Formats: sequence, C-alpha cells, structure tokens
Amino acid sequence: MGLPAKLVRAQLHIMKPIAANLSLEATRKGQDKLGEIMEAIHRRDVFEREHDFGAFQGAWLMPKDERRQGVILYLHGGGYTCGSLEYAKGFAATLADECGVRVFCAAYRLAPEHRYPAALDDALEAYRYLLKKGYPARQILLCGESAGGGLIYALCLRLRAEKLPLPCGLIAISPWSDLTQSGESYVTNRDVDPSMTKELLDFYAKCYVDDPAIPYCSPLFGDLRGFPPSLLFVGGDEVMLDDTRRLHAALQKAGCDSQMVIAPERWHAYVLYYLSENMSDFDTINTFLTRVLSPAKKLRWMRLDNAAKIYPAAKRRGWTNYFRLSATLNEPVDTKILSAALDVTVRRFPSIAVRLRRGAFWYYLEQIPKAPPIEEDRSYPLVHVPFDDVRKCAFRVLVYHERIAVEFFHAVTDGTGGMIFLKTLVAEYLCQRYGISIPAEHGVLGRLEDPSEEEMEDSFLRYAGNVHASRKESTAYQLSGTLEPDGFLNLTTLMVPVDAVRKCAKEHHVSVTELLAAAMMKAICELQAEQTPRRRHRKPVKVLLPVNLRQMFPSRTLRNFASYVTPEIDPRLGDYTFDEICRVVHYRMGLENDPRMMGAKIATNVASERSPVLRVMPLFIKNAAMRVVFDMVGEIKSCLCLSNLGRVELPEAMAPYVERMDFIIGVPAKAHYNCGVVSWNGTMNVNFIRNVREPELESHFYRVLHRLGLPVKVESNQRR
Repeated sequence: MGLPAKLVRAQLHIMKPIAANLSLEATRKGQDKLGEIMEAIHRRDVFEREHDFGAFQGAWLMPKDERRQGVILYLHGGGYTCGSLEYAKGFAATLADECGVRVFCAAYRLAPEHRYPAALDDALEAYRYLLKKGYPARQILLCGESAGGGLIYALCLRLRAEKLPLPCGLIAISPWSDLTQSGESYVTNRDVDPSMTKELLDFYAKCYVDDPAIPYCSPLFGDLRGFPPSLLFVGGDEVMLDDTRRLHAALQKAGCDSQMVIAPERWHAYVLYYLSENMSDFDTINTFLTRVLSPAKKLRWMRLDNAAKIYPAAKRRGWTNYFRLSATLNEPVDTKILSAALDVTVRRFPSIAVRLRRGAFWYYLEQIPKAPPIEEDRSYPLVHVPFDDVRKCAFRVLVYHERIAVEFFHAVTDGTGGMIFLKTLVAEYLCQRYGISIPAEHGVLGRLEDPSEEEMEDSFLRYAGNVHASRKESTAYQLSGTLEPDGFLNLTTLMVPVDAVRKCAKEHHVSVTELLAAAMMKAICELQAEQTPRRRHRKPVKVLLPVNLRQMFPSRTLRNFASYVTPEIDPRLGDYTFDEICRVVHYRMGLENDPRMMGAKIATNVASERSPVLRVMPLFIKNAAMRVVFDMVGEIKSCLCLSNLGRVELPEAMAPYVERMDFIIGVPAKAHYNCGVVSWNGTMNVNFIRNVREPELESHFYRVLHRLGLPVKVESNQRR
C-alpha cells in the first residue's frame, strides 16, 4: 500500500528549511535515515547480496518472484554528495519486487572527498562488472534518480567513448542533467517545491566539479545521438522540471525514443515515495521494461533427454528412480537460511528445478515457479516418492541435524549435475549464514548468473555417432535375499582412506574405479559360489559402471549425460583370481571407454527416439513398449550399479565447513542392491543400499577389501 501524497508533502515542507541549514554530515545521515524509513514502510520480500568493489560497495536485490530476465543497474541520487548503500537498497528493493527483476545498485564514491570523475568511474566499473557476469548489454537497463538520473546519461556518453555497448534502456526519475541550473523552473518552482532548493544544488555542484557545464556532469549538453529508449519521470512542482523537459526534447531531437511522465503537484523524485495516488507509474515502468528489457518470464519446459525417457516408463508401484547426494556440515543446519538459499539456487538451475509433465506423445519437464519446502529427514534415505509428487517437483531437499541432502528423480539429471546443484546450494547457504564469499569454481556455479543454453541441452543428440552398437548382452546373476516387508532400505557405508585405495589400485595397475569394480565382482563371485554350489548353474557376474561422458565429449549440460561399461566374467569357466578380474575390468574399460564406442552406443539409443513411427505413437503405448524393453535389457543385464563420482573438489572458502559427502543410488525395480561411491577430505565412502534383510554382499565386499590390506570402517542403519 502506498503513502498518501498530502502527508508526505506536509512532512517535506516541514523539513525543507531545516535541511537547508544542516551540515553535509548531517544531511548524509538524514538521507540514510530516509532510506531506512522507506524500507521499513515498504518492506519488500527480496534477497540481498553485497559486492565489494574495493573503492565502493554494491548490492544485488533479487525478488523471490523473478519474472524477467536481465538486470537493472540502479544509481542513487543525493547531489553526488549523499547516499549510502543502505539508502540505495531502499528503492532498489521496491523496484526489484514491483518489476520482478534483479537490481544491482552501486553506491559510488561521494564528493567532496571524491570529486568528479569518481562517481562516473564507479558507475562504469559497475557496468563492466555486469558484462563480466554474463549479462549482455541488451539485458542491462540503467535507472537513477536525481544525480543518479543524470549519471546514467553521463555513463552512456562514457560507454560510447570507451567503445562499449550501450544498455537497452534508461529510466530517469527527476534527472539532474544540468548542474549549471539554467532552466526556468529553478526560479518558477522555487517556492512550490517542498523538497529542493537552488542554493542546496549550488552547494552540491561545487562539491562535485569545478566546471559543471561539461557533458559528463551535465549530459543535457552532450551528444545524445544513438542513445537507447528513455522513460523520464518528473514532478510538476519541482525545480528540476525543466531539466527533464529539456532532456526529453534533446533526446527526441537526436532521434532517440523518449517518453516523459509529468506528475502534477508532485515534487523531486516523488516516485521513490511509492505514493498511493501514483501507483500507475510502476505500471508504466513495467510496460517499458517489457518493451526494452524482456517480457515477463514464462516457465521453461524441456523435452526429456535421451537417457531420461526410460525412467517415467519404468516406474513401479512403490518404486521411483531417485538418487541422493548429501553434505554434512560442521554445525547444525539453519533451515530458515537454507530455505532462502534454495530460493536463490533453484532459479540458477531451470533444468533441475522442474516437475514432470505428461504430454500426448512424450513426458516433458516444466520449470517450477518456486522452490519446494525444506523437509525433515526422518526416515531411511530415498524413502519412496509417490509419482504424483514427481509431477509437482522432481527433487526434494531434506535436513537432518548437520546434513543437507538433495534427492533427484533420475530423469532430471545424473550424478555430475546433481553434485553441481548440491555444491551450489551449500555455497549459497554458507554465504548467507556466515557472510563469506565463495567464488564460482570447482563445480560451484555463480548464483547470480543466468544459465546458459548449453547447460540445458540434450548432449546425447549432439554426440550421437553414425554407427550403431549392438544391444545384445547376457543375463547376469541376480542378487537375492529376504525382502523387507515395509519397504525399509538398509544402508551400509564402508569408509576407506583414499590414499590407501589409490596405492592399492596402482599396485594392481588399474584405476580406482576399476579396483572397486574388481573387488565388487570378486565379492559377488564368492557370494554366488556359496548360494549356488554347482558351477554349471552359475550365471555371469556383471557390474554396471556409469561413465561421465562430459570427460569424453565437450559439454556443460546439467542434464543426464552418462553412459556405461559393463565388465563381465563367467564363473562357469572356472575361478578367477583378483588380479585376473582386474585385467578383465581394465580391458573392458579401455575398450568401451572410447569416444567412438560411446558414440555408437548413443547413436543406437537416439535412433529409436528419432523414428517417425515412435514419435507419433501415443504416450501410453510408448510407456508399455519401453517398460518391456527395460525389463528385457535393463537391470537384469547386470548384478548392480557401482557409480563412483570420484573425489569432490570444493572452493577453498567452502571446504572448512564440510565434514562429509555421501552419494546413494536408489534400489532398482527388480534388483536388490546398488552402490554409490564418493570421496571427500581423504575418505572414500562406499554406500551400499538394499531392500533385503541379509547384508551378505557388504560382508563379502568388506572381506575382499580386508584381504587387499585396506583399512575399512563400517556404519549401518541395520535394524536387525
């Protein structure tokens, strides 16, 4: 609700003679206090993030309901002598909330301590900063009031001189564009302007510059040709009325698009007061933004990537394909701060912050309008998610004491994309809680940057080869056990020193992942030998090893972009030593982990997607067909999945706050085991998850590692 104009005008009349006799220090304090009052009256639900330029300060104001792309660079007023960052954030927050767009305000250096061209230099640095953040000039709009209104035009003159691209538009509120004060309204409106005097402006001008007529100080006298569209606001009673009128006329004469709003009986910078009688001004601003900056955002939608299409079709009653990534911090998590951090993060990940939607021919993903609520992690990990919930939001964030966990529907992303999301969320949380700065590096994305189109692409389509690979595979041995009657998931974590694992892998001439795969296959062989004494009745032992294709093909996608290699041994042929299994795994990884082989695998899957017959087939028929294919060539072709995300790297400022990282893959529809591996801070966590009671496989795997001389610690949620 806005303020009544009569009340504000009366207060300004009272303060005008007082303000005329105040010292500069007192004037500065008064302006800052005005900013605080305005912020309190018109409190806005926005996120703040300060940025230190060294010589001056800046701040981001981000609305929770971000409806537009791009950013407004806001330069405050105050006669170049007054105005702090706190003052600037008052109107910047209103602007951000009312227009649904990010605002960056720059509290440039003030005169007389920092005379011309300090303010202009700082405005230029702030503009360059936005360009470096990835905002093209067509997505940057300048806004300023009073001195800031003149400064945005001076900045455009400077940008042109520096051969930098001009912004897409300019919004000037009572712009001080003539520091010589040559307009008639300085005299005619002297007594009716309740907030400003010519004498005070004379003082401000002398503090700022020796020659107020130069165009970089009085842009009214500059060459305005080629300037972007302008929207000008001015009060009918203010002394700067003619500044705005003449600026409007000069812009039109220079061939520029300019729109001017003169508000009768209003005073200097009246828009900042958010008057109830002038609310339509923000409608005018929004219309202008739609025309020059960006229209209101529509929710993004995306087709499922090639790997994702199988997951909705393969769902079963009581099962959905989710995986979990978690970070355990060194202090209990503040859920309120985490919720605010999640609000910021989801807008950076429009391909992950989605819900599953059903179309006529395919499922698709649609961006969610707001972040989901934080949930308390009360039960076992990856507790069943009803499919209806996936249609509302395809991921969830859970908290348990010091642990932040994110669980993703596998159609949305893979382990690599999920880890980037978790890192970025935790980084934003730590920044908000502790006031630290965490750079965008080591998988942490810039939370204030717009996502690139490459992050949302289906990279399978880009890298599909021309030759198709055969899908023919033997059926693998299936692990068995007594199903938990209530769907309980048993989690067992084996913790092994990373250095010891690396040393062991080097001794056996394999990679860490190959060593783990060989140990898993050896454990399964020993378990199968116990359960199936007659050798000829045994089945092949195969472990599915996901391969991050981003390491093979240049891609920044945050969606699924992984294939797999399935090393295999046949126990019917005889016993295998551990070294022999290592050689089999190493050979198979070397053979298939190749761009040409992977390109052929991708081509095989993409070919069916591109089939004209399949494209027009109704979704319910597609789902039935894909379910059959999944049952025939899916999980039964391997004993389990062993996915190793490798060693987690974090920015230096973030690392001291993170005690532990975990990666857990959901239990499949038919198989009973899966295994996720991740390393952090010198420890490798091998997470077994199963829906059967007996911990037989973990026991055998532990014994294999023990025989290799690896020290292992074990923890489990086993309830029996």
